[in-house]
Amino acid sequence: MDLRKIHWLVTLMLAATVVAMGYFFLIKGSTFLGEDGRTTIVLSETEKASVLGEMRAMLEGVQTITEAIGHSDMETVALAASSLGMVVANADSPDLIAKLPLEVKTLGLGTHAAFDDLAQHAKETDDPNVILLELSDLMLNCTTCHASYRIAIEDFDE
Repeated sequence: MDLRKIHWLVTLMLAATVVAMGYFFLIKGSTFLGEDGRTTIVLSETEKASVLGEMRAMLEGVQTITEAIGHSDMETVALAASSLGMVVANADSPDLIAKLPLEVKTLGLGTHAAFDDLAQHAKETDDPNVILLELSDLMLNCTTCHASYRIAIEDFDE
């Protein structure tokens, strides 16, 4: 085999490896289909605690936002929503992000961006109904994710 053929073979093997790693790390993540029909995301205990902590913070933030909407307090809506925006997404570890399937990454980033948009809109309007409808739309990301995914802890007893 001449040297050019060897170079092409090595190049093709490297390209295939990059494509496979890209698929697993960017698209599929660390997942399998669960018994309940949802995709199970496999995380370490620490990563699961982090994800669940972020979800609880979102739920608490949504409660604060809905209470503030009820009082037409757009300043509190804006503060609570911005605390759940992209600033939170930027704090996630690269190892955790690699384990998440692409749709979860997309939903998560979309949700954080939607909280930033909600904060901006709360600063621009005095109409609590506009904000309530926007929050309702944003919550569809949450229900979609919870209906489609669950988290399991890695099994290290192999």
